Amino acid sequence: MRQVILSALGGVFLAGGAFAETAGDRAAGKVLAGQCRTCHGLDGMARIPIAPHIGGEPADYIRHQLTAFRDGTREHEMMSIVARNLSDQQILDLAAWYSGNKVTVDLAADPAAAPEACVACHGTDGLAQRPDAPNLAGETNIYIDTQLKAFRSGRRVHEVMTPIAQDMTDEDIRAVADWYAAVKISIEQVD
Repeated sequence: MRQVILSALGGVFLAGGAFAETAGDRAAGKVLAGQCRTCHGLDGMARIPIAPHIGGEPADYIRHQLTAFRDGTREHEMMSIVARNLSDQQILDLAAWYSGNKVTVDLAADPAAAPEACVACHGTDGLAQRPDAPNLAGETNIYIDTQLKAFRSGRRVHEVMTPIAQDMTDEDIRAVADWYAAVKISIEQVD
């Protein structure tokens, strides 16, 4: 599995895509985030167990995901509807707002026990090590478990995550989900 991971990571780094190198407007993003607050909270701390925390996520990751939901390359019964009418600028604004909030984590476990296949991109503490990877710190184990199984089954496709997840057993997935779910997280809204 390690060789698959290293091979997959070798040339992969998502680029900016169709967006210009324009920064988003945090103030405009905060206003737009009002429509996100029921599931993700205004600060980006998820309010329901099946939604991810998005506060402090890398802006590139947020932008990429919102664009995928909007364009239909990633589907979700709620997010596809919410993102459908977002403009490129609104996506940049939301990414600027949520990525600008401060994440603090507390890893109570031994960092040496972190899931080896995950730390290069997601860190031992669950904070993204790459701008195209999400934070996993403090996500519910049900959310992480569901996403890894979606990558494994092909319902969700990613050039790095799909081959990694395809080599994982249910027990492997649960161990990863439990590790990152155990990380304590707080998100501070930065105005």
